[in-house]
Amino acid sequence: MLLKILIALVFLAMVTSLAAGAGFLLRDDATSRRLLVSLKLRVALAAILLSLLFYGFYAGNLG
Repeated sequence: MLLKILIALVFLAMVTSLAAGAGFLLRDDATSRRLLVSLKLRVALAAILLSLLFYGFYAGNLG
């Protein structure tokens, strides 16, 4: 149960980072690095999400 909650929280964090990145893309000027930071965070969250999913299927908690 805890694994499913963690997966949902990481997914929601990814969606939030995506929305923030879209806002930064539309509002910020060309010298702002917030869009890049948002992308880095989203990639890290995607790696965490994949590792949680692999662990869940490997351990038999998902599926």
